[in-house]
Amino acid sequence: MMTRQMAEGAARAAGRPRSEKAEKSIIEATLEMIGEGIAVSELSIEGIASRAGVGKTTIYRRWSNKEDLVVDALATLKPPLPPLRGDSVRDDLVAYLTVIKDESRHSRTRCIMNIAMSDSDRHPRLAARFDELAIQPRRAVMAEVLRRGIERGELRPDLDVEMAMAILSGAMLWHTKWSHRSTDLPDDLAERIVDEALRGFRPR
Repeated sequence: MMTRQMAEGAARAAGRPRSEKAEKSIIEATLEMIGEGIAVSELSIEGIASRAGVGKTTIYRRWSNKEDLVVDALATLKPPLPPLRGDSVRDDLVAYLTVIKDESRHSRTRCIMNIAMSDSDRHPRLAARFDELAIQPRRAVMAEVLRRGIERGELRPDLDVEMAMAILSGAMLWHTKWSHRSTDLPDDLAERIVDEALRGFRPR
């Protein structure tokens, strides 16, 4: 009995790397196909399985539908936020915006995100799940940084947190997506945005 249990345990342990490898192949295949210009509406589980070198059942064991797979694949393009030390609102905001800036340097990521989200009208559930999984947690982090700054007296007590978030994120988005210098961003861009915004956010 003990020998059988040990054998079963070893089999499960040996299976995990294969499972992780298959999942990574599926995610990468999904991203590759979107990056090649294939819209989400044109993706198929069969096509993804073929590209990844796995069976359809392998995909369906992990994701119940195509939209959930695409959301999880897109989420891998969003690097985790660094730990925010909380020493000052300025330092935390600079660290936050630096991650956003660094993401914009990856042309493949930008291309994949643009193609995938351009199809969001036809797949509202995909857009909603991606927002829930990848966007809202980041918004919550920024909101917490600003509220902590208000509580500590670093920021005005009447600061509109939602508007402050829009100002900070919007300024970085303009530089990384629409500015003619979007391919040659200054190293201190995050610091410059935060310092300029804090002129209006700090107590008068």
